[in-house]
Amino acid sequence: MRSRYSAYATQNADYILQTYAQQPRKQQTLEEISDWAKQCQWLGLQIHQSQMPDANGFAYVEFTATYIQDKQIFAMRENSRFIQEQGLWRYLDGDISSHQLIKTPKRNQACVCGSGKKFKQCCLNKL
Repeated sequence: MRSRYSAYATQNADYILQTYAQQPRKQQTLEEISDWAKQCQWLGLQIHQSQMPDANGFAYVEFTATYIQDKQIFAMRENSRFIQEQGLWRYLDGDISSHQLIKTPKRNQACVCGSGKKFKQCCLNKL
């Protein structure tokens, strides 16, 4: 999960496509992935929990990703499902449990990215 987030943050669309499982990969294009990655400025990733493979072979990761799009800050919480293919874990799909606009912090409030810095010293210039 962390490597996929990093790939979105660095706009590495090829890596993102390669980490999809076979089934959903057929429904994606490199151009669509690249366009989405370029539209967003990724601020942070928080992993809430992960679960080892179940009886069906699926592993789960619940996370929140924070990002800026169109000068607004969003937080998306998702429970992702992964499956092992050819010895590698691949992203199969995910259920988004919440996707919300976050009120922009005031300059001296804590930054939404989780850095521990004030907003004015961290992500304010990204808006």
